[in-house]
Amino acid sequence: MALFPRSSKQVGNDAESLACDYLQRQGMSLLTRNFHCKCGELDLVMQDKNSIVFVEVRYRSNPHYGSPADSVTSAKQDKLIKTALYYLQQHPGLARRASRFDVIAISSRNAETKIEWIKNAFLAG
Repeated sequence: MALFPRSSKQVGNDAESLACDYLQRQGMSLLTRNFHCKCGELDLVMQDKNSIVFVEVRYRSNPHYGSPADSVTSAKQDKLIKTALYYLQQHPGLARRASRFDVIAISSRNAETKIEWIKNAFLAG
């Protein structure tokens, strides 16, 4: 147990690291982590064979507020889509590849961590 409470940023970084490690064990390669622009942020940009995968990582320790995946609202999806389009503009060599949006939903309860990988969680357009 930590002696000091961890900030939400530290918890988020830990969740992203866990998700990245999990996806790499599934054969994906990390391209970018925490891409920021005025549109928003992409947690992870991964490569899955010939596809570019924009991964939103969500963590919840309290199930009373719904599952982590439930927190990826339509407004959040719109923001992720705009940010992904900007990312592809900045990386034109990747723009010709297929892309998708995945969600990694991480929950923990009673020292048990559960990872749910939702491929093609939502579509752009």
